[in-house]
Amino acid sequence: MMLPLPAVGGYFKVFCMRIGIFGTGYVGLVQAAVLAETGYSVLCVDVDASKVARLEAGEIPIYEPGLEGLVKHNRAEGRLKFTTQAADAVKHAGIQYIAVGTPPDEDGSADLKYVLAVAESIAIHMESHQIVINKSTVPVGTGDKVRAKIAETLKERGREDLTFDVVSNPEFLKEGSAVGDCMKPDRIVIGTNSRETEAVMRELYAPFNRNHEKIIVMDVRSAEMTKYAANCMLATRITFMNEMANLAEKLGADIEQVRHGIGSDPRIGYHFIYPGIGYGGSCFPKDVRALIQTAKAVGYETTLLNAVENRNNTQKTVLFNKLNAYFGGDLKGKVIALWGLAFKPNTDDMREAPSRVLMEALWEAGASVRAFDPEAMQEAERVYGKSDRLTLVENKEAALEGADALAIVTEWKAFHAPDFARIKNTLREPAIFDGRNIYDPAVVARHGIDYYAIGRGKTI
Repeated sequence: MMLPLPAVGGYFKVFCMRIGIFGTGYVGLVQAAVLAETGYSVLCVDVDASKVARLEAGEIPIYEPGLEGLVKHNRAEGRLKFTTQAADAVKHAGIQYIAVGTPPDEDGSADLKYVLAVAESIAIHMESHQIVINKSTVPVGTGDKVRAKIAETLKERGREDLTFDVVSNPEFLKEGSAVGDCMKPDRIVIGTNSRETEAVMRELYAPFNRNHEKIIVMDVRSAEMTKYAANCMLATRITFMNEMANLAEKLGADIEQVRHGIGSDPRIGYHFIYPGIGYGGSCFPKDVRALIQTAKAVGYETTLLNAVENRNNTQKTVLFNKLNAYFGGDLKGKVIALWGLAFKPNTDDMREAPSRVLMEALWEAGASVRAFDPEAMQEAERVYGKSDRLTLVENKEAALEGADALAIVTEWKAFHAPDFARIKNTLREPAIFDGRNIYDPAVVARHGIDYYAIGRGKTI
């Protein structure tokens, strides 16, 4: 597939649908697999040689529904390959995605060292025009820094004759449904001021833009801010409902009934208004902090985002506080069964997970944990190792054995219809502490089990 472009200055005239992707995390690997599935020839680069070897062998380093099949199929078809050599990717394609991590610095700002390292690598190896697509979540102004890094490196090489463009193309994937989100995006944001680059990007995303217009073109800085603004808005909705849940509990109201009442308003809707024990994962916490730091850098105080950050940190302690109060402030020697370790269902990701806050607080109080998660067991062992304080078991029923109470942290479907009689008969204290409000309090009560959820009227 070829796209002829207008002859403008040194801009390259023909775009061949070959793609290089730097980074094989959630964003890079999903994007690579989906683009390859559409027919593009994709070469992925990662500095982790062992990870590349595993991918080449068909092993997927992360759990994401549907991803393993896509990767294996396109590897077999020859459309998806992996390498540790940046030069190979730059030689392979005229389009390079940057999809590496932007971990938070100590102050919460996004660390751009990996993004800029990729930009430098591209510039070191490029011999013809390149479009560099920034897919990583980066602060406003990063496009300028990437452009400057490439220009500086080309100058050092004595190749200022080479042309390039930098595009912001933020991702809007949800862990657990990333493949579907990428296959059928609700919007495709493209940040560029170049008419020619816009034409290439439209051609690149044409397979995903067939049913109706999804492409939104804007300047680079606006595209960079769109990603942060979207995640911060969703984090704010979650946090607002958690605040209302805490208030409802003190007032004797049921937040689930309130949720239905406000969600029916079309101006509000039902998305992201489920109360719980705080948001986690790789995006919301990091992005809220990063935007707060970006604002500080230009002398603006984000009063609302500061409150969101503080409330979310506090919300992660709610379940521990309920457990501690139930046992009279003495958790020493208690065993707590934990259902769920991942920060949300359909992922094995435990980054910033509420389960970590709960477990660490329980351990500090002298309790131990018996935990089960359908996918995050290996990740939990990687994070915490093996010890007497954490026992990882083979199923949710085994977690109950020898436990004093049950805490539900992740709303996996496998936890939605439990054997309440078995729970009551197995636990030393028939008590459930539900951080996700997945049960009907009346049903649990009929089984003679104490039930403490989030904002459902019953407090300790």
